[in-house]
Amino acid sequence: MSSILTKGRIQSSLRRFLDHEAAGGLVLMVVAALALITANSPLAGAYAEALHLEIGPLSLQHWINDALMAVFFLLVGLEIKREMLDGQLSSWSRRLLPGAAAAGGMLVPALFYISLNGSNPAALKGWAIPTATDIAFALGVISLLGRRVPASLKIFLAALAIIDDLGAVVIIALFYTAHLNLLALGGAALVLIGLFALNRLKVKALLPYLALGLLLWILVFASGIHATLAGVMLALTIPLKVTPGKPEADHAHSPLHRLEHWLHKPVAFLIVPIFGFANAGVSFAGVSAALFSEPLTMGVASGLLLGKLIGVSGVVFLLVKLGLADLPAQASWGQMIGTAFLCGIGFTMSLFIGLLAFDEPAVQDHVKIGILLGSLAAGLLGALCLALSGRRTRSDGTAR
Repeated sequence: MSSILTKGRIQSSLRRFLDHEAAGGLVLMVVAALALITANSPLAGAYAEALHLEIGPLSLQHWINDALMAVFFLLVGLEIKREMLDGQLSSWSRRLLPGAAAAGGMLVPALFYISLNGSNPAALKGWAIPTATDIAFALGVISLLGRRVPASLKIFLAALAIIDDLGAVVIIALFYTAHLNLLALGGAALVLIGLFALNRLKVKALLPYLALGLLLWILVFASGIHATLAGVMLALTIPLKVTPGKPEADHAHSPLHRLEHWLHKPVAFLIVPIFGFANAGVSFAGVSAALFSEPLTMGVASGLLLGKLIGVSGVVFLLVKLGLADLPAQASWGQMIGTAFLCGIGFTMSLFIGLLAFDEPAVQDHVKIGILLGSLAAGLLGALCLALSGRRTRSDGTAR
């Protein structure tokens, strides 16, 4: 009997952990640490061999980065569409502060990187690496602080990160696309038209969308555009039912809500951790202190740590002082600075862009070290600022 009760308690605790908004970020932190340990252990050779194992037309690492991450981008696209049509970004007044802050948080880090690498045309390909914010990591850190952070600030960070993701998708499409195969691109366009036709015909079953979505991924992969963007394209065609005053009914019957609900845990606890483990492993063998001062490494690290801080907090300061926006409710300037630091955690999307920008493993290692340094420093300083400046709040969001 006691063993049954113990098993029940373990299952209940696991369920609560998986339902907690910080859980995905915590799992990603653990997986990133495991990848680093593995890459610097006697298992390093087996780790590298496994990633380069050919499975059909692609290596295991390419299956992860091109196919598995398309599902991640599908979820990103669903979240962007939902927030734009029926969420925190559904009106221009709601979009102004996080949208402008996201723009500043992408522009200034890129300028930091370019200022340090402007004399090296080859290194300039990585200008977009520090522009991205990892929503799972950032929300994971902010959630660990509990009621010290007002709910309005969490909403602001989530909205900013979603707009940031949209910006990253646009950057990948415009600047990291290989030579185009026009025939495959035309086929992808026809499939996309078919998906929009299903939407206009109010088809609510998800299977037709997912079947055409698979065909879309194959054609986008063949076209030269990065295959993960097929996930975002598919997401834009999934119907979203919005009925004023009846959100729960919409969640039950809207295809977009259903698919987003089904994907949330597999993406957070399987797909993103697998990506993190496959790409965060970097060997420190032979790494000298000089590496940390190299322009590429410093460009990524300083862009994430200082560029995000200046870009996000600077834009917010200007909008508030000009009377165009208000700070999130119950938030102090100290908390806003802490949140701006957290925007410098660029793990998942920064790694992804770094792999697109550079093919050479040695250069990729420099990028990864810059991302790890910048993200770790930004996370620690952000958490410290929020812990020191935050006041514990009641469940209704008001300060104690």
